[in-house]
Amino acid sequence: MHGKNPGYAIHGYLQNVGRPAVTARGAVAAGHPATAAAAREILAEGGNAFDAVLAAVCAACAAEPVLCSLGGGGYLLARRAGEDPVLYDFFVDTPRTRRPLGDIEFYPIHADFGAAVQEFHIGHGAMATPGLVRGLFAAHRDLASLPMTRLIEPALGFARAGVALRAVDAYLLQVVGPILTARPESRAVYCHPDGRLLAEGEVLSLPDLADTLEALAREGEALFYQGEIAQDLLAECAAKGGHLTARDLKDYRVEVRKPLACRYRDARVFLNPPPSSGGILIAFALQLLAARAPAIGTLAEAERLERLAQVMALTNRARLEGGLREALADPARDPAAEMLDPALLDRYAREIAGRPAALRGTTHISVVDAQGNVAALSISNGEGCGHMVPGTGIMMNNMLGEEDLNPGGFHTWQEGRRMTSMMCPSLVERAGGPVLVLGSGGSNRIRTAILQVLINVLDRDMPLGAAISDPRLHVEGGTASLEEGTGAQAAPVLAESCGTIARWPRHNLFFGGVHAVARNADGGVEAAGDPRRGGSTGFA
Repeated sequence: MHGKNPGYAIHGYLQNVGRPAVTARGAVAAGHPATAAAAREILAEGGNAFDAVLAAVCAACAAEPVLCSLGGGGYLLARRAGEDPVLYDFFVDTPRTRRPLGDIEFYPIHADFGAAVQEFHIGHGAMATPGLVRGLFAAHRDLASLPMTRLIEPALGFARAGVALRAVDAYLLQVVGPILTARPESRAVYCHPDGRLLAEGEVLSLPDLADTLEALAREGEALFYQGEIAQDLLAECAAKGGHLTARDLKDYRVEVRKPLACRYRDARVFLNPPPSSGGILIAFALQLLAARAPAIGTLAEAERLERLAQVMALTNRARLEGGLREALADPARDPAAEMLDPALLDRYAREIAGRPAALRGTTHISVVDAQGNVAALSISNGEGCGHMVPGTGIMMNNMLGEEDLNPGGFHTWQEGRRMTSMMCPSLVERAGGPVLVLGSGGSNRIRTAILQVLINVLDRDMPLGAAISDPRLHVEGGTASLEEGTGAQAAPVLAESCGTIARWPRHNLFFGGVHAVARNADGGVEAAGDPRRGGSTGFA
């Protein structure tokens, strides 16, 4: 399992770069060469964008298992050619009943990112109700053209033969090492017999996952939510301190929503709607930027970064002062209308004008095809709860142990509710036909990563690859985090307005991983994967 062979052969992809627009049937951008290769294979066979993105998700479970698991959840923004986009919400639910605190397994670990250490909580008590499997089958029924048995085939090869770890993969294993080494079943996958985690160049394989995918393709989603997999998961939870019950799995439903739409410059931007929070916050920031002249794309670096920092700080403040968390939890309220109310936007825009000028376990897949269909799919397993469902190759999520997803405090969640998330698969349409589809991983940095790529493309007219690789800024909690290569002239002003400057190496995964595909007015496509998270592209 852990030899030095190159793993399953991967052909026809480009790594870590955008490229000029090319004549192709379609394109994909994703977080791993195997993920991109799976989508490319399906596109080359004549499958549509939705076939390709579903095949890519299955491959990501084999090649990016720390970031993508059948035990997690996510969102798919899908647009059939000539139709309005729709958003499939299959993110996790909170359990419908809460076990007493003394009965659950729930404990902290510390993930060391090198420049920062973050605390996460794992154990059976950290599991929320998973939605990914239900989401895959719902999207397949509505959108796909090829059978599920065909779409899983690339993933089967990667899972059985294994995939060689890249430097970014090995680094991620080290970051979440305390989770991957928490139990014997996960140590058997991610470690050598002596307990050492797999290293760069060594092969990670998940043969049990291949068997699980084959069984799901044959038997359908009921296997996961009511069948043998469900029974094994529920037995584990009952015996070892988890909240999940048979009702949680049986009653889980995919929600199909209308995307949140806003205008920015000459573009129409479609974002993830409530109960996700990422789309509202990106739209809020875009409206603040649009209200201020001159346009941000015309500013020198120092002024541009300062304005970005102001908008990020005000978005954080509006999120808290405006009660977004409470609005998202209250079915009687319209959080999008509240956050995007013109009076509120005007209040914060005036505040900007009045000032002097001066790891999260998430991945994303973007696909376009020759017919004009587009798919943007963001998925997350948190960091994983440390437990794998016996014999399946599936590590379950730890969403109840994510501080970012539980801002009111652990063990205070409302029962039986769709959890909120910062994930935001996005679609941009411009006059004349150009289309951009994108999304990102990165927890709270998702919204600022997507925001900056949108600004780079729409305001600064940067090529897609450059727009993604450009150094980033993130402002939160009184700290301005800067990637190396940006902000030298603006640093003194940012320090004065934000309080603290945190400098990071260039292209650190802390700042997210935006994977994007664009179709231009002349029909050419371009794609770019984010080098921060080993992004890869493929063309067919």
